[in-house]
Amino acid sequence: MPAATTSRRLRLAIVAVVALLALVAAACSDTADATGELPDLADVPGADTGAASGDIAPDFTVETLDGAGFTLSEHLASDGRPVFLNMWASWCPPCRAEMPDIDAAADAHGDVKFIGIAASDEPESAAGFAASIDIGYTIGFDEHGVVARDYNVPGLPSSYIISAEGEILEQIFGAVTKADIDEKLEKYFG
Repeated sequence: MPAATTSRRLRLAIVAVVALLALVAAACSDTADATGELPDLADVPGADTGAASGDIAPDFTVETLDGAGFTLSEHLASDGRPVFLNMWASWCPPCRAEMPDIDAAADAHGDVKFIGIAASDEPESAAGFAASIDIGYTIGFDEHGVVARDYNVPGLPSSYIISAEGEILEQIFGAVTKADIDEKLEKYFG
């Protein structure tokens, strides 16, 4: 092939790649807000956001790592603390990454009950991972995805802030940091 033809094809390929990247960037910028961050799924029209803010949190009972079990309605009736519910799985890298931050937030906010529920995960895998990073908050197991289904969880990780009265105050989709949790708990519980 002559050098001019090869050079021309290379230029066309580069132009095509640049155009494709520009289209992808434009599509992504349409879903980003002014800060460049992607919006919460609750703000995306047509997105299935699961149990919504303002809804009464679906009750659930799960087996826990410590063997005690956890039932949301019993906790709210007897303990009375609001709940930070985190749905995660040991096979989910963002879930694994956020767990130390959730643990640190749980240590800092004793006035809130923290529970992480391993959704559609093998209990042995979830328990092994939680033990390997020495998680101190309650870990429960939703091996068959019942809680995830009842909350209509759109993906993992997903977290829910539930008031002492059982109302979902906020749903958070994606990984959280301790600073995120601190800010949200301060907003709702001062």
